Amino acid sequence: MSSLIKAALLGILQGVTEFLPISSTAHLLIGERVLGFEDPGGVFTVMIQLGSILAVAWLYREKLVAVVTGLPSRPEARRFVLMIGLATTPALVAGALFSAFVKSVLYGSLVVIAVAFVVGGVVILIVERVRPTPDVVDVDALPVGRAFAIGSFQALALIPGVSRSGGTIVAAMAMRVDRAAAAEFTFFLAMPTMAAAFAHDWLAVRHDLASARGLEIAVGFVTAFIASALVVKPFLSYVRRSGFAPFAWYRIACGVALLAATAGGWM
Repeated sequence: MSSLIKAALLGILQGVTEFLPISSTAHLLIGERVLGFEDPGGVFTVMIQLGSILAVAWLYREKLVAVVTGLPSRPEARRFVLMIGLATTPALVAGALFSAFVKSVLYGSLVVIAVAFVVGGVVILIVERVRPTPDVVDVDALPVGRAFAIGSFQALALIPGVSRSGGTIVAAMAMRVDRAAAAEFTFFLAMPTMAAAFAHDWLAVRHDLASARGLEIAVGFVTAFIASALVVKPFLSYVRRSGFAPFAWYRIACGVALLAATAGGWM
């Protein structure tokens, strides 16, 4: 298999999994091992994340333009920016403090990923079963304090396999937010959080960019953008109808399979 095909597959994997509660980071780490894809310095992984960021910004461009242009005159626009800013802060602080440790120690452990898959799946099933009746069905109606509490759970996504979107979605449902509103709030949180993570990682790998394989990065970037753009809206429609239990069972199955593969020496 050529390196460009591998790059395209990994870009699709990034785009499909970024906004689902199944951990895109874990899937990329596993995908690179399975495909035998070389990524010195993590340059490829860092750059294709930008494709997913731009895809969700494009999908919500009308909302973003309305918020930005409304800042001088509309209190609801200023409230929305305050809500997203406060909700993003805990993840940024945790990333600044602990990302180096996590990447040097936890990223190489398939057992950590597998356990996080299983535990996260079980938590999703529990919350789906016992969640309280929602009192927030629209992102704009989310109380600022509750938004901050939900955003705090993004910090758990530093652990590979936990899932940034999964953590915030489950926390939101537990705090009486409707499923679709919880997912949509996660998309809005993703933009500043992922942009900050991209900037941080880019600074760390910028010296390797000159020697990086530019065509592979371009292919991965484009396929990540397209896959993310195609996934977000159908995902919202799906969770309105069916909830998150299928993603929980997928996580558990993947975690068990990964533990078995590790124990058997296959990975």
